[in-house]
Amino acid sequence: MNARTPLRLWLWAGVPSVALAAVTILLFARTVEANTLLPQAYSTVPVAVPVTGVTPASLAPLRTNDPLHGFASWYGGVFNGRKTASGEIYNMYGMTACHPTLPFGSVVRVKNVRNKKTVVVRITDRGYLYEGRVIDLSYAAAKQLGMIKPGLAPVDLEVLSWGKPLERQ
Repeated sequence: MNARTPLRLWLWAGVPSVALAAVTILLFARTVEANTLLPQAYSTVPVAVPVTGVTPASLAPLRTNDPLHGFASWYGGVFNGRKTASGEIYNMYGMTACHPTLPFGSVVRVKNVRNKKTVVVRITDRGYLYEGRVIDLSYAAAKQLGMIKPGLAPVDLEVLSWGKPLERQ
């Protein structure tokens, strides 16, 4: 057996294996891209529209039966300017969110568990969320929480004020 034989065997078997692994990762690895159709570059995002009518004295959390921790996602571009379930026009630069059960107009504090950043949003939309997700944030709220690039973030929720259910017409 030659001293170069193990090197040749490794090259014969190892290089194709590494190449196959790299191709597999490139073809089948998925990254979360919450919204790739943004109309503006990140650097030109205007200042977020704050939630109105919330005073520091009213920021004590209220009780709810909904899960208060899970993952948050965000939505933007293709929905911007469209009507939400509450009847408002969606503004991706506003501090709003979609929640499956909280009444419209409810104000919620969302805390990113990873970086401890918080944001206060108003519930304006309704929709189905994937399992494990508890809230779907506007682009501006997600940007303040530092979760634009990953698309998802573990969060804790605090309901600060309850909205009123819409009256049936």
